[in-house]
Amino acid sequence: MKPAQDVPCPHIRVFCPFVRNDWTNGQRTPIVGSVTETDHATRYPWTPGDPLGEVLHLLRMRGVFYCRSEVSAPWALEMPAFEDCASFHVVTSGEGVLEGPDPGTGPVRLGPGDLAVVPHGAGHVIRSEPAPLRAERVDLLPQEMIGEHYSVLRHGGGGERTVLVCGVVEFGHPTARRLMNALPPVVHFGDVGSSRGWAARRVLDIIADEAARVRPGGEAVLTRLADTLVILAIREWVESEAVPRSGWVPALRDPHIGRALAAVHRAPERPWTLSSLARESSMSRSAFATRFTALVGESAMQYVTRWRMETAVEALRAGATVAEVAARSGYDSEAAFARAFKRTTGSTPGSVRRLR
Repeated sequence: MKPAQDVPCPHIRVFCPFVRNDWTNGQRTPIVGSVTETDHATRYPWTPGDPLGEVLHLLRMRGVFYCRSEVSAPWALEMPAFEDCASFHVVTSGEGVLEGPDPGTGPVRLGPGDLAVVPHGAGHVIRSEPAPLRAERVDLLPQEMIGEHYSVLRHGGGGERTVLVCGVVEFGHPTARRLMNALPPVVHFGDVGSSRGWAARRVLDIIADEAARVRPGGEAVLTRLADTLVILAIREWVESEAVPRSGWVPALRDPHIGRALAAVHRAPERPWTLSSLARESSMSRSAFATRFTALVGESAMQYVTRWRMETAVEALRAGATVAEVAARSGYDSEAAFARAFKRTTGSTPGSVRRLR
């Protein structure tokens, strides 16, 4: 094993090429494009009546990179933008200020026990108060590489010390990405473990203990616990009053529309019609169509097509053939599938498959 060296972090700059693989258990596993009725019973440990629970089950992080940051005032770190990725920052000691991508939201002050998630891949700055004249790009600063996806950053002016655990992650499944897109530009959880119970609090306590110093196996502990903490925080937001009254998340929680959405997610290959979806929801055809559009923001059949194409993109990137994906998406011919795919995504299935 080579000794750790202080080198500019190479992984964040080349992050997106390897996010298409699942590194959750240290192995590269192709992304599965859809969930069919035949394997639903073995992959979901709950009844079909919990569509929001199914979405939370799919919040598996892909292509993660983590950094334990030991910074001293004054300091400022710039996180560059990453398409289809989310960033998070856990403050284990000290304090900082996050300047989000939306100037209208203002700075977010972070203290010990706070978690901030920037879910839309936007660039942002996290800094001390007061801040230095300019922020340093975090991926260009020297870092001690502890593992392939984990580093330690030491930076700042020598003043008051702050320790953070930061990460850049991707949620590979389309359902998870839709949930992340439903979040606001910055989600701040002040003392994440205090509001809902002991689970997040205990996770944060262990993270703080591990982040206090470099120890054997610390990378594995920190990365897995950080994943868990982010998922707990997202679940808390979903269950909070901050969720708007219309949109994809409220639609999942709706006792009628949520059943139709879950049915489409599980079996996109079925020959869905407005009538069959209305039956899934136990509603009349007209009432279902009106309520679906009001909640989701598009018609039911538009959603079916869009969902099929989103899962098709993931399957093609994982190496499935166009014929396999066409059948999996409910199309009788590759030509019909290719036309729908191009109309929805703006690209051809072959070009997406070649980019994997």
